[in-house]
Amino acid sequence: MAKGKTQQTTLPDNYLSIASPTEGLYKDNGSRFLSFAYPCKDAESAEEIVKGLRKEYYDATHHCYAYRIGLKGDIWRANDDGEPSSTAGRPILGEILSRNLSDILVVVVRYFGGIKLGVPGLIRAYKAATSEALDKAEIVTRTATSPMKIVFPYHQTDKVLKELRKRNIEESDKKFEEECSVTAHVPLSMTETLKEVLLKMDGVKIL
Repeated sequence: MAKGKTQQTTLPDNYLSIASPTEGLYKDNGSRFLSFAYPCKDAESAEEIVKGLRKEYYDATHHCYAYRIGLKGDIWRANDDGEPSSTAGRPILGEILSRNLSDILVVVVRYFGGIKLGVPGLIRAYKAATSEALDKAEIVTRTATSPMKIVFPYHQTDKVLKELRKRNIEESDKKFEEECSVTAHVPLSMTETLKEVLLKMDGVKIL
């Protein structure tokens, strides 16, 4: 996969994210801006990561961040952490949006160098620091899924699994006894079609 480059997604359930955490550094007039990018599945995890960085870099002046979560990126937050309004969180979020990324958190930790940068300087610095981290990231295509628990009699095992595997659907929590079950992680656009197919099989239930 290309690093730091936005790729096009072709399926309605696909979106772009980063494969693993990356770091960057930007300096301006004595101030240091340490940037950290993380793949992140939900807002709670993002806030926990921020909390951890606040503890690790407890002596920093600011811990500014932005995250964007979900297929359409409709869960998001931008936090200036004491910097002038919209000079930190918004530029960070802007870089995330410009690359069309989701399920991502970027935190920029600032150590003040003694010289004020002004509003334009701050915006430039937080944007540049974010870019430093994102330019190093491996951009990957992810698929938005919804968990579907399927319960079925043992004699239907082959048929159920065949339907899942021919659609390349990930499976977990498998139980094969007299009554079997599996959790399928179904791409959103396939959910209704798969339900229709499975419920035509004798004894199959979807919970």
